[in-house]
Amino acid sequence: MASVKEFQVTFDCADPERVARFWCEVLGYVLPAPPGEFATWDDFNRSLPAEERGAWAACEDPSGVGPRLFFQRVPEGRVVKNRVHLDVRVGTGLVGEERLARLEAECARLVALGAVRGRLLPADEDNESCLPMQDVEGNEFCLD
Repeated sequence: MASVKEFQVTFDCADPERVARFWCEVLGYVLPAPPGEFATWDDFNRSLPAEERGAWAACEDPSGVGPRLFFQRVPEGRVVKNRVHLDVRVGTGLVGEERLARLEAECARLVALGAVRGRLLPADEDNESCLPMQDVEGNEFCLD
């Protein structure tokens, strides 16, 4: 059996483009180029039936290393805690006050983009500090 080398993370959401643009800013990702014959994503969306316009969006790591994120429109809102979440690794290798400063700085940047801050989880004997947050549609993620 071959091992999997690539994967995509898929989010259900109400506004795929808004959520994709948020995550592009968080991760330094980019929107992929529109399909071949279209100059822009707006041109592509106008070619679709009304009910399919804006039904999905994606963002990609420009280096090709990180996973592609895919956002698909669903009619229902999120009603329970995420079973899977992303850890945005901004404090790797840092400890103590230096780690907290990095988490707080990134948190401030993301709040300005529409994220919501959670309660800081302080370091203990097993784990370093992390900061739970929510994206622009309430999906949980952690600054780690």
